[in-house]
Amino acid sequence: MKKILVPTDFSNEAENALKVAAQLAKKHDCELILLHMLDLPLNQLNVGGAVPTDLPEAVYFMRLAHKQFEDLLKNDYLSGIRVSEMVDFHDISVGILETCKKNNVDLIIMGSHGADGLKEMFIGSTAEKIVRTSDTPVLVIKNEHEEFNIEEFVFASDFNNDNKETYKQAVKLAESFNAKIHLLMVNTVSNFTTTATAKVRIAEFIQGTDFSNYTVNIYNDETVEKGILNFSHIINADLIGISTHGRQGIAHFFNGSISEDLVNHAKRPVITFKI
Repeated sequence: MKKILVPTDFSNEAENALKVAAQLAKKHDCELILLHMLDLPLNQLNVGGAVPTDLPEAVYFMRLAHKQFEDLLKNDYLSGIRVSEMVDFHDISVGILETCKKNNVDLIIMGSHGADGLKEMFIGSTAEKIVRTSDTPVLVIKNEHEEFNIEEFVFASDFNNDNKETYKQAVKLAESFNAKIHLLMVNTVSNFTTTATAKVRIAEFIQGTDFSNYTVNIYNDETVEKGILNFSHIINADLIGISTHGRQGIAHFFNGSISEDLVNHAKRPVITFKI
């Protein structure tokens, strides 16, 4: 891991994400890229598709953003870390994805304070765009972590073969923290699999992966999202990991109420991996 992207609106929640990013940057000797998106009416300010950097409104907000970056970079927790700051005029989801591609970002870390706050960023057009379309893993931070340490890592999946690459990413993350992975398959009434069949599927799924610090769990609940949340609470998980590839397969976790339950309502960090 070499580069971490932290989108920020300079809120407390965004700073919580930045503090976690700073800890990971020091641990892995990474560069941090701070991105602030200016919410300007480009259809009115922009002529011919050019970025309106010479217009008074744009100049004012850019200067304000750079001043906020200047104050932010004075924090001791960023001392000794390579930090780049960027201000852009794109829609936030477009800006994040383009910045990742241009800068070969390895991880996106975003802040949230739950349902109300994250709805603007993660529900509907923005979070679902980022989670569905980002090839870069996305880590959502809810609270301040004085010490961000992962010991118990839940990896929830339907354990179809097309998720194997995301599991490899999860394993790398677990190895970097010396964490235990709890492989979790949630059974519901409408989508039931016997324990024997589920264990065979999980065994085939992890075959060929040289990682032994894991447990296998089949959990029954009313819905998949409730199962993930309840199981994670029972084992006091430090992180929930899930995979997505658009609106298919396990990506249904990020549609409607499931999205709100896992990303908005989970009290613990959530990381998503793109299939």
